[in-house]
Amino acid sequence: MTKKTEEFKKHLKEGQTYRRAELAQWSNAVDRHLSVLLQEGFVQKLSPGLYYVPKKSVFGVVPPDDEALVRTFLKEDDFLLTSPNAYNSLGVGTTQLYNTRVVYNHKRHGEFELGGKRFFFHSKHRFPKKLTKEFLLVDLVNNLKNLAEDSDEILRKVMSKALSMDRNQLKQAVESYGSAKAKALFNPLLRTQQHRHAV
Repeated sequence: MTKKTEEFKKHLKEGQTYRRAELAQWSNAVDRHLSVLLQEGFVQKLSPGLYYVPKKSVFGVVPPDDEALVRTFLKEDDFLLTSPNAYNSLGVGTTQLYNTRVVYNHKRHGEFELGGKRFFFHSKHRFPKKLTKEFLLVDLVNNLKNLAEDSDEILRKVMSKALSMDRNQLKQAVESYGSAKAKALFNPLLRTQQHRHAV
C-alpha cells in the first residue's frame, strides 16, 4: 500500500458510511485508493457512490445502521425512517412482518438498494421529526391498500383506537399528514368528539 493510500485510510472511521464525493476531499486519486481498500476489505461498497468502513465485533462485521445509510445517501438529516411493522405497536389488528423500510423525505422518490437492503423513498412536503402514535394511525389509513390484513376489520379498530387518543394531537396529525381518505374517515369522528366536549 502506498503512503498516499495510508494517509487516505487514516481519515476513515470504523462504522461510518461515506459518499464518494465526501471521500474525494482526502485524495487526489480517490477511485484508485478506494480500489485498494476495497480489495483488502477495509472498505465495502454499499451502492454506487456509497461506501462503508465495517465495524467489527466479536460476532463479526456489524452492518451499517439504517439511519446512517439514509443520512449519507440523502446528505441531510431531514427524513423520517419507518416501516409497516411500526403499525403493529398500535394494537389495531396488524400483525404481519414486512421486510420494508420506508423513508419520508423532501429529495428522493423511488426504490433504492443501500447496503443490500431495500428502501422505499417517498418524497413528501410534510412529515414529523419522529414517529408518534397519532402519526402512525393516520399513516396506517394512508397506506391501508398496501397491507395484507383485512382492511374493514382494521378500520373498525382504527376508529376505536382514535377515540382513546388525544383529540388535538390526532386532529393535528390528520390535518398535516392525512390523505383525502384519512381526512374523510377521521374528521366526522373528530367533529363528534368536539361536539361532546362542547356539551
